Amino acid sequence: MTHRQRFAAVLGALVVAMVAGFAAPVLAARQPLAMLDEVESGRWELRMRDPAGAVERICMRDARRLIQMRHPFDNCERLIVNDTPTDVTVQYTCRGRGYGRTHIRRESNRLLQVDSQGIAEGLPFAFVAEARRIGDCPG
Repeated sequence: MTHRQRFAAVLGALVVAMVAGFAAPVLAARQPLAMLDEVESGRWELRMRDPAGAVERICMRDARRLIQMRHPFDNCERLIVNDTPTDVTVQYTCRGRGYGRTHIRRESNRLLQVDSQGIAEGLPFAFVAEARRIGDCPG
């Protein structure tokens, strides 16, 4: 190996080490879907933004539940499409049960906007709702 080749190899190794050293703290600093972990648990009201204006009330200990509102008990594969401090978008597939795509935007840790669509029970679903924390869960 020539002096020039050794120099290039050492320089390349240094660059890789520097990039890894800078990237590791950034990657470790934020967990996937961290925005949802900051949302307050408790009793939540979802006001559907449709002509009927239906209202659903749920006890939510984990805001990740909002990702699969129409597949609440299914073990589904998830693909994170967008993940920022103020909004997340997740696509999921529940083998043999359907699929969905949900976008959640945080206005505060007590107020969220949810937009979800997909197929559940063999039928299409789509809803846009405002989710607001209204209190503590009973019991």
